[in-house]
Amino acid sequence: MIESGQPAPDFTLPDQRGQEVTLSQLKGAPVVLYFYPKDDTPGCTKEACAFRDARADYEAAGAHVIGVSPDSSASHLKFAEKYELPFTLVADTDRQVCEAYGVWQEKNNYGKISMGVVRTTFVIDRNGIVQKTFPKVKVDGHSEEVLATIKAL
Repeated sequence: MIESGQPAPDFTLPDQRGQEVTLSQLKGAPVVLYFYPKDDTPGCTKEACAFRDARADYEAAGAHVIGVSPDSSASHLKFAEKYELPFTLVADTDRQVCEAYGVWQEKNNYGKISMGVVRTTFVIDRNGIVQKTFPKVKVDGHSEEVLATIKAL
């Protein structure tokens, strides 16, 4: 997994509208890059809505929020529209970015072993360096922790 002090691996992925998003083009502003398992599931919805509800605070800090999951752009668009998500969701359908960041891992769900996205957030500074990694995120209070980290940059 990518750790604090390391450069954030660059990527170009389609967003919920099919437009390409390149991480390195966002240099100059902090980025919250959060990886989540699946659109429109309870934990992922709660996490996305917490980022949505703190939109004004993230904007005031000049930060971009980007959600990443293996779902398609079409799935992301439905999710974003249903919950009025004001930020970018990118589709990592081949899981290359999830693997580059080390969040595609073996998971044990009620005794069933499978591969999947481990909910993880990376706070990236204006220079493209990861300043903080939040592994195995617990959704409650997470957006507030991330915002505090952004404000401390």
